[in-house]
Amino acid sequence: MDTKTNVLMHKYELGRLLGQGTFAKVYYARSLQTGQSVAIKVIDKEKITKVGIIHQIKREISIMRLVRHPYIIHLYEVMATKTKIYFVMEYAKGGELFNKVAKGKLSEDVARKYFHQLINAVDFCHSRGVYHRDLKPENILLDENENLKVSDFGLSALAESKRQDGLLHTTCGTPAYVAPEVINRKGYDGAKADIWSCGVILFVLLSGYLPFHSSNLMEMYRKIGKAEFKCPKWFTPEARRLLLRILDPNPISRASIAKIKECSWFKQGVSSKSEVHEAESSTLAAEDGQDVSRLSNLNAFDIISLSAGFDLSRLFEEPSSKKEARFISWKPASVIISKLEELAKRMKLKISKKDAGLFKFEGTKEGRKGYLSIDAEIFVLTPAFHLVEVKKTSGDTLEYQEMFDKGLRPSLQDIVWSWQGDPQPQQPSRQQDELLPPSSSQEQEQHSKQQQNQDPLQQQLLLLQEQLP
Repeated sequence: MDTKTNVLMHKYELGRLLGQGTFAKVYYARSLQTGQSVAIKVIDKEKITKVGIIHQIKREISIMRLVRHPYIIHLYEVMATKTKIYFVMEYAKGGELFNKVAKGKLSEDVARKYFHQLINAVDFCHSRGVYHRDLKPENILLDENENLKVSDFGLSALAESKRQDGLLHTTCGTPAYVAPEVINRKGYDGAKADIWSCGVILFVLLSGYLPFHSSNLMEMYRKIGKAEFKCPKWFTPEARRLLLRILDPNPISRASIAKIKECSWFKQGVSSKSEVHEAESSTLAAEDGQDVSRLSNLNAFDIISLSAGFDLSRLFEEPSSKKEARFISWKPASVIISKLEELAKRMKLKISKKDAGLFKFEGTKEGRKGYLSIDAEIFVLTPAFHLVEVKKTSGDTLEYQEMFDKGLRPSLQDIVWSWQGDPQPQQPSRQQDELLPPSSSQEQEQHSKQQQNQDPLQQQLLLLQEQLP
């Protein structure tokens, strides 16, 4: 780092100190290229080497790259020198949630908003096999729009950290927020332990103080073990019932995140958007359903870009997390559209027409990363063949993949000739020949040999390429 100008690696201008711990300091910084505000966590390599926590730092990096969510601090990049490691992260302008609670209890609506966002973030972490293990107001930040951002994954564990009994065994966290089973040191479910911490945080938001507090640590642990706490008189009956279900000392009977989301107090704060989605019809208006005359034709560049040899997506994402899929169909466009409408109705999705041949599916229930949104676009390959591209435009990728595998793909199968990447169908349609240009038997035999190792969609794209001027 250039100490004269406080410029880090010619990329970031460092500003004021935001906070510090035993092994790291966090600075406000600004990107010299974009002007974006960021927070940079500076870790001393010598210190972490002496105490042997390098593996913990590596795990934190892996976890932060795994949990990308609107309510979780985003890790932009990691840089290093001989003496320092730099985490370049999202800057949360609003500071710690702790500072807001330190001024006194929050209104029920504000507390509910933060609790919603916290539960959504924690649910997303658990869906990725990540357990935070140190949830507390000091590790929850607020952005400029007063939205919550979970931070500090230094004590987090991955599902693979479980022992043969399926439990975690490392005792960690902040005493006042730690679940009873963590204190007992007999192994614990990371998800259930995080839920307990969320309950303590909710109590703090609504009351302005901790549910379990004592000047004597062992006395505090005793209270935690028996879930010995008292709700103040201003708590509503619904909030009391929810807290009793979350702060249950028995992890087996403790409320799960799914049960928390079902409770009346939690639902009071659900956006009306979901209610609107539930009420809306899941079919297209009649006037939108039949206009198939303006479908997009694939031009030469489109066809070439769809060919596997020119597919650059594998440079940016793993095949298992692909957010788009394509298939070819010999059905008329009107039949394809009718099938999409039928699919939306069966899967309780809202479907709307955005443009000729472009249809948008939207989930009616909020998922782990908001509402799932999927585009399906129909293109004309030839008058007899259509290409349909299906891709996720928003929402959680794992939720999309599950919906695609279990719902979308099976439901569309009777109009699909072949999905891109699939092996040659056992009974290919004779309409495939309509794409073949007139050629000699020798040329057709050569085509046949070339196609043996190609999927059907790829074959048709290559055949179309050969016809391009």
